[in-house]
Amino acid sequence: MATLISPIPGEAEELKKVVFIPQWVPQAQFAGYYFAQEKGIYKKHGLDVTILSGGPQSPSLDLLKEGKADFATLWLSTGVQARAQGMKFLNIAQVVRRSALMLVAKKSRGILTPWDMNGKKVGLWGEIFQIQPKAFFKRYDLDVKIVPQSFSVNLFLRDGVDVASAMWYNEYHTILSAGFDPEELTTFLFHEHGLNFPEEGIYVSEDRFNQDPEMCKAFVRASVEGWAAAFASPEEALDIVMRNLKREYIPATRVHQRWMLQRMADLILTGEPKGIETKLLARDYYRVATNLHSGGLIETIPEFASFFKDCMGDGTK
Repeated sequence: MATLISPIPGEAEELKKVVFIPQWVPQAQFAGYYFAQEKGIYKKHGLDVTILSGGPQSPSLDLLKEGKADFATLWLSTGVQARAQGMKFLNIAQVVRRSALMLVAKKSRGILTPWDMNGKKVGLWGEIFQIQPKAFFKRYDLDVKIVPQSFSVNLFLRDGVDVASAMWYNEYHTILSAGFDPEELTTFLFHEHGLNFPEEGIYVSEDRFNQDPEMCKAFVRASVEGWAAAFASPEEALDIVMRNLKREYIPATRVHQRWMLQRMADLILTGEPKGIETKLLARDYYRVATNLHSGGLIETIPEFASFFKDCMGDGTK
């Protein structure tokens, strides 16, 4: 009689090969995923993960749509828009539940309150990044002069605009590093003005999820573990991030990446007590979807139940 020997969990031949792409190039914004990869956390959960580099040359949405990636991070607004356009993607973990998008102004330009922006030049990024600012302008009945802004703060530094778009964990620190003191700036974080749009979530195609929900659950749980470990060992996490930046020939300073990692901790550790909560709340979903609809970016609002699957729960909710 033949004896069947069960393979040992975690052996190389048992690992499921997975391709993941964050929505931007390597930086501390994605430290948890790089940490999980390098420290063997994904392998512990039965996954052999390849992490691709995102950004303008490799949009994560496109690679997910083309089947070149199993998992991708997208902003919630991008995910809702894709679903409304008929792309069958699921959000399986809302990792960043607090918006980091903000407007930054110089107090020397007389901008201390939202109403002081009237008639001022405001730099805005493209389409999806304009939803919150435009809702902000509407909320405070502002008439501003919108100026297209690149992914740089040079226009702001050279007084080409009075107000600039920034991410709290990135461009805001670049402005500080250029010589500004926080006391010289007025900041408007959208989540403090009733416009909290959750940002990075983990997405997978509906077909892939239905084929292997356990793999999806494993990826989410390993990623969350990676984030927790990165926050617990920030200098080691920064070592890993800097190696990934160097591999892609991306110039960056450890000081800036440290700021970014600290701000990501502020944005991600929102559970109680100071834990990582990945459940997408229906009220947040509909706040984003309603603003996309009123802004003319989607024609219909997809049902929440068809959009989110809780992979930190039983993977089916």
